[in-house]
Amino acid sequence: MEIPIRPTEKEEVILKLIETIMTPGEVRIEGEGLGKRALAISPCLSSLNKFFILLRRERILDSARKYLLKGKQGDTLTFMLHKQALAGGRVSFVSNESESPLGPIVVTISHPALDAVIDWLAPITREGRPIKEISIPEPDCQSD
Repeated sequence: MEIPIRPTEKEEVILKLIETIMTPGEVRIEGEGLGKRALAISPCLSSLNKFFILLRRERILDSARKYLLKGKQGDTLTFMLHKQALAGGRVSFVSNESESPLGPIVVTISHPALDAVIDWLAPITREGRPIKEISIPEPDCQSD
């Protein structure tokens, strides 16, 4: 996960945003000025359990699934979230950087079974409810 840190933003606030949707294995702050950013990394899909729960709490599984499918390329999935919405406890996907004035949160997931990852995070629904929930795809954790 990559989050830009604007000069007017506090690092502590950005770190709390990370904790809102994931349990990172490592967090690094890189760059300076307008190029400053927080990088949150985890080798495990289970680090996204908070995001999994938020998607259900917000009842946006259908919308989430569309964005996740759109962001899939090979064994990598990339999507963007609205930073201010997440600061308010809401998940809002964005299609381009300009939709999040303070810069979007860019989430990248690499996994050999991305279709299963998408089915786990945002399953197909009927009347807004998941038709079938699946377990975290194997392998949960990967090494570099």
